[in-house]
Amino acid sequence: MTRVLDRAAIAAALADLDLVGRIEAGFAAYSAGRCNVPPVGELLMETGEVHIKYGCVTGDPTYLVKIASGFPGNPARGLPSGNGVMLIFSQQTGALETVLLDEGHLTDLRTAIAGAVAARLLAPPDIPAIGILGTGIQARLQARELRAVVACRDLVLYGRDASRRAACRADLAAMGFVVRETDDPAEVARACRLIVTTTSAEAPLLSAADIRPGTHLSAMGSDTPAKQELDPAILARAARVIVDSRPQALLRGEAHRALAVGAIDASCLDEIGEILLGRKPGRRAADEITVFDSTGLAVQDIAIAAAVAERATAAPALARSLGGD
Repeated sequence: MTRVLDRAAIAAALADLDLVGRIEAGFAAYSAGRCNVPPVGELLMETGEVHIKYGCVTGDPTYLVKIASGFPGNPARGLPSGNGVMLIFSQQTGALETVLLDEGHLTDLRTAIAGAVAARLLAPPDIPAIGILGTGIQARLQARELRAVVACRDLVLYGRDASRRAACRADLAAMGFVVRETDDPAEVARACRLIVTTTSAEAPLLSAADIRPGTHLSAMGSDTPAKQELDPAILARAARVIVDSRPQALLRGEAHRALAVGAIDASCLDEIGEILLGRKPGRRAADEITVFDSTGLAVQDIAIAAAVAERATAAPALARSLGGD
């Protein structure tokens, strides 16, 4: 029987789950060579984009296929910009076991958790302020997840649209942050030592000259070959460039753009899973600049989907059967 969980059931299943531990274990499994993660499937259109990520962990009972989309014109129609579904199949039989109608929420959440993991491993010990570029759902989730790993509650928020910036500021303030707004990305760099970028920009928002020593940047928005939030010179200047996947970083994201112009060499890239495995160090000095280039890895989806499916097994009332009422 195939189980189906809608967005409300998924939200109920997520309560009290240790998702950070799951995502960290997934990154470690990937860097340990225990994952089968093919290249990302991608459909880019004038109206939006669709990503297909899929894979499995060796020894797991299931494999996963995820379809996630982003349509930036949707908010004007009263619709969320993101949508998606996750499908969990048996590795033994290929049978479809669980359908997660998450509407893109699990993708948003696992991305935010990755940012928190990176901050725990790479952020400097003294953070005068957190900087967030972007005013969408990911900006909000990144801030929410960061509360568990950094003590700082002062935040500088960049966004181009004043009304969207004000709405995001109100939501962040409700989380306990003291928020200052700006329409100048350089102001974020001047004031902050932990910066998270969450936009869909296709041209750099931050330049190398803006970044001060001791800054960690988590670049979360550049998940296609066309997107770019950071000046490649930032990566050239950084003491560490950490990626979720070396092969994927060669094809998309900030490292891809920096490699294309010769700003960095692929040999400088470390995986976040290697840090979690103890094979590579985290932050080595308070004054070094570090970059985490997140392009979104299928093993993150595998980890969070498995956690929800296990909770549904323990609480059968959360799910309905495919074709059922």
